[in-house]
Amino acid sequence: MPLLILFVIMPVLEMWVLIEVGSQIGALTTIGLVLLTAMLGLALLRQQGVSTVMRANQRMQSGQLPAQEMVEGIFLAVGGALLLTPGFVTDAIGFACLIPGLRQILIGRLLKKAIFRATAGGAGFYQSSRGFSAGQHSNDDIIEGEYRQDNPPRDHDKLS
Repeated sequence: MPLLILFVIMPVLEMWVLIEVGSQIGALTTIGLVLLTAMLGLALLRQQGVSTVMRANQRMQSGQLPAQEMVEGIFLAVGGALLLTPGFVTDAIGFACLIPGLRQILIGRLLKKAIFRATAGGAGFYQSSRGFSAGQHSNDDIIEGEYRQDNPPRDHDKLS
């Protein structure tokens, strides 16, 4: 279903909106608006991208993992790509990915649904009734436990 939306429904919706806007304000004005939103989007992308990279560098220098900034970077890339795609619907979604307050709301909603679990067979995202998870397993595949080494390594077992 997501591929149907992405490759069939979204372009048809974009064409419909462009035709409607063009019939109201004219073709050249519509083209001008599409170009204007692309230029504004690129300027906003540059500004937000630099800000995100600077925050990521600060977090790494303080010894923290810049996880939030990494997710924001993905949203910025998606938003930038959508703003370069001609159309008003993709521009609206792209701006939502680039405007800090809206981006934080989108990321918060995504992270509420995201559950990351490592599995012995590797990790990959899948969707369950509770949202997205990593790995392709059920709760029956999870074994919780602790590891402790009782015998310390002998001198000849150590690598020099």
